[in-house]
Amino acid sequence: MRTLRGPAVPIVAAGMLVLVVAFASCRIFGGSGTGTQGSGATPSGSLPSWLATLMSAGESASAGSSVASAEPGSSEIAVASSTPSPTPVPLSTATPTSQATATATAKATATPRPPTPTPKPRATPTPTPKSTGRCSIFPSSNVWNRPVDTLPIASNSPTMIKAIGLTRKLHPDFDAIGDGIPYNIVNSNTPTYRVSFDYADESDPGPYPIPSSPKIENGSDGHLLSIDVGQCKLWELYDVSHSSSGWSAGSGAVFNLRSNALRPAGWTSADAAGLPIYPGLVRYSEVMSGVIDHAIRFTADTTCGYIYPARHLTAPPCSGEPPMGLRVRLKASVDISGFGPHARVVLTALKKYGMILADNGSPWYITGAPDSRWDDDEMHKLGNLTGADFEVVDTSHFRNG
Repeated sequence: MRTLRGPAVPIVAAGMLVLVVAFASCRIFGGSGTGTQGSGATPSGSLPSWLATLMSAGESASAGSSVASAEPGSSEIAVASSTPSPTPVPLSTATPTSQATATATAKATATPRPPTPTPKPRATPTPTPKSTGRCSIFPSSNVWNRPVDTLPIASNSPTMIKAIGLTRKLHPDFDAIGDGIPYNIVNSNTPTYRVSFDYADESDPGPYPIPSSPKIENGSDGHLLSIDVGQCKLWELYDVSHSSSGWSAGSGAVFNLRSNALRPAGWTSADAAGLPIYPGLVRYSEVMSGVIDHAIRFTADTTCGYIYPARHLTAPPCSGEPPMGLRVRLKASVDISGFGPHARVVLTALKKYGMILADNGSPWYITGAPDSRWDDDEMHKLGNLTGADFEVVDTSHFRNG
């Protein structure tokens, strides 16, 4: 058999030329499709790696060197080399490295949760007379908040009850249509004003927080009450009015609701007795809670002198008329089972805490705040009781704690 021993390079070169021409023809006449490039696709305008390898093999053979010893000059050559390149090629390593780093970093950041910090122990605050979370209306040791159901009957009880009105009916001086003494809830953002007083020598100068549209009692007394539960403070004005020159009132008083302090002896307040008004109001919210835990304010048409805790009088002391500050309670023997549930809450309070005489007015009128939710028909049945159902309590030794 004849053996062909011609030069290898021309043969390889000729074969390479044929392959290049054939590939170029396919690319020119066959065109390149558009769309998503698969993982094994060849980018348009570049030689496939197998062809590039073959060509380099031909070139290397022509130059007398191997593929493994060639200097990388392109990504295709570097990938085709069976021996790892000593220097990383940016195109082949940049994208995977950044993606891997970003993914790893994102996972490392998002997945682990920081350990829950252990709460640091706090020092136990020193107890105060009043809870900072709730503003009580005076301390529990205040006479407004102390029961009188076990105190003895005053020796002058028959005289005082007769003077107020033995047959006069008990009357709720509050209702669903606006009668009663309203109050305003204020805070540190409520504007404050200086008020001019008719009785400035017995009034606290203020300033007084007054909302832009304050609730003021209807009628001649014109009480304006403002309470700030944050400061636990109460401001009360009597016969208040507003004009272009500002706010004016007959008298005014400011009360720290965390304190048992009384006003100076002989001083009035927004009430004739020199007492605060708000603590003695019947309020819808407490009636709905089922318990009134304080004494209730009431009026009588004639008074003289004053006794503790009142601080002010409207007439000189006498023996035949009730003094301001008089404490009266509903007799324990009075059957209240026939009254409505809300009325029974009021009557139960009148048995346990009683009521305090605080102003001149219609006899046996107990004071409350107006509220559209009152059931007036139920409350008006309180009128089934009269002065004969009450007794005066001996409070001669009854003082704030």
